[in-house]
Amino acid sequence: MKLPRSSYYYTPTASIWKDKKDANLRDRIEQIVCEFAGYGYRRVAKQLHREGIQVNHKKVLRIMRESSLLCAVKRSYKRTTNSQHPYPRYPNLVKDTIITGINQVWVADITYIRIAASFVYLAVILDSYSRKAVGYALSDRLETGLTVTALRMALADRQPLPGCIHHSDQGVQYASCDYVKELKQHGFLISMARKGNPYENAQAESFFKTLKYEEVNLWNYRTLADVIERVPYFIQEVYNTKRLHSSIGYVPPEEFEASEIVKDRNDKTELLPAITN
Repeated sequence: MKLPRSSYYYTPTASIWKDKKDANLRDRIEQIVCEFAGYGYRRVAKQLHREGIQVNHKKVLRIMRESSLLCAVKRSYKRTTNSQHPYPRYPNLVKDTIITGINQVWVADITYIRIAASFVYLAVILDSYSRKAVGYALSDRLETGLTVTALRMALADRQPLPGCIHHSDQGVQYASCDYVKELKQHGFLISMARKGNPYENAQAESFFKTLKYEEVNLWNYRTLADVIERVPYFIQEVYNTKRLHSSIGYVPPEEFEASEIVKDRNDKTELLPAITN
């Protein structure tokens, strides 16, 4: 009869079930994109896999493209680094360092957030191994006190052992006597990126890109109070605890750190009988 095999085996029930399944998948993708506006199709696919939904990333891309859910990249720039100062500069210690655990390398940087009539400045410190934001501070003035506040928050939360590398740019806020004194008091090794080379502090730049695309660009901040209300929530409740990071296996930083702690304990437990014998 020259009928296609698919037509011979076609049943309306199977077609209805498939359409409903695709509609449910599209609804869930829309929910994920609404919560994480900067997610691309690969990260959306990973989130679906974590929820037990087995779907190919190419299908996710097709659905997001058809539904206009692919994020559009916006680029803006304001200079926040003033490296014209008389303070000492330090070599880059990170480029030759192999990081194997938390609190071995911290990276720090500053960005700006536009409000109605001026700017708010955000200083952040990240753990390089887990990508977790361990310290941050907000201010309407770009000064050393901003970075010191972020550093003290990170110290109170993490209490790193002496020898942790602190990596930043050569900006005056990080090279100043007050900031360097704080670092040396806690036994940090000081590392700085070369002047005018943002790639040597790429992890901090990546964090700021995520912050801008998934939080700042979605809100119309009017005052410093608006920023203080939203940005800490995004850092603590979204970035650290929910957002999937491709560089650490598509898990949130806090989940990654928890798994590393369990792994470390298991390794020590396995070594204990050998040491005892």
